[in-house]
Amino acid sequence: MGVRKLTDGLLRIITIVISSLLLLSCLTPYVPVRGLLSFFGFVSLGVPLLVLTNLLFFFLWLLRKKRILIMPLTALVLGYFLLGSFFQFRFKEKPIAEEDLSILTFNAHGFNNGYRKIKRENVDLEIIDFVNSMGPDIVCFQEYDRRQTENFRQYPYKHVYLEPYRSAQAIFSKYQIVETGSLDFPETGNNAIYADILYKKDTIRVYNMHFQSFQVIPSRRLLTYKYSGRALGKLSDAFPKQQQQAELLKAHSREVSYPVIISGDLNNTQFSNVYRTVAKDMTDTFDEAGTGYGRSYNFRYFPLRIDFILADEHFEVRAHKNFNVKLSDHFPVMASFKLRSE
Repeated sequence: MGVRKLTDGLLRIITIVISSLLLLSCLTPYVPVRGLLSFFGFVSLGVPLLVLTNLLFFFLWLLRKKRILIMPLTALVLGYFLLGSFFQFRFKEKPIAEEDLSILTFNAHGFNNGYRKIKRENVDLEIIDFVNSMGPDIVCFQEYDRRQTENFRQYPYKHVYLEPYRSAQAIFSKYQIVETGSLDFPETGNNAIYADILYKKDTIRVYNMHFQSFQVIPSRRLLTYKYSGRALGKLSDAFPKQQQQAELLKAHSREVSYPVIISGDLNNTQFSNVYRTVAKDMTDTFDEAGTGYGRSYNFRYFPLRIDFILADEHFEVRAHKNFNVKLSDHFPVMASFKLRSE
């Protein structure tokens, strides 16, 4: 009897802690992550895990008919309304229609050349075949490999950004590119490139972003005391850089007088202030047309969505698709649109 009471008490304490953390996470989209406020950055990264554990404890206490189930239930309900959807309850994705404008974003991780994180041959050829088979109108690559450009000849227009000490990025387009540029972020190798594209009778701007990485490789070592300490240090360094990059990109995009799409690797979740800054006044294609978790990063412990396609009010989102193909540490994301002016 004493052991059961002790176990019950411990479970109640855990329930209170995880419910409180999920409630606290409701503030994360509204708190710029700098200095001492970096704590909110850690909380935002943990939201998917907090949601899953609160669901677990809610059902545990429901089965045991204990009133403490109110705590995880309250945290889940408030989290859903304040943080946005963690899971899209659509039964199937809409097909991407040929007549719509389609965009694919993918952090290709150097096409597996040099990194060798995927232990099989010819992953680079698989990536090329995958993109060609999907046939999007516009492709945005992060961590691009300059040697692959000739393999995308079906795209007559391109903006390939290859500068020393900068992350290689590329935009390929079936439509004419009339202007290109790069927004180089300070004190980092990350950046956002853009292309102004003639689409039908309109000019649209497509940004391809790659924000500061946490430089933490998910593995069992992450759970060890020695490695987790170094990982926390890297996370603390990355949060303020991401915040600055989000603010710079948003300010830059607001100067554009024609329709804007922002896509790429945010390296942070939809629960962060980094995401809220970039996505303000824009539509997240996953929220509009996605299904399930929308997982875009291959993290084994819980689903993470850190790659996004965002469109301003000039676009109607027609479809969204996440691809569960192991070609990188990220998964490709594709969406399609119709200009409201059509």
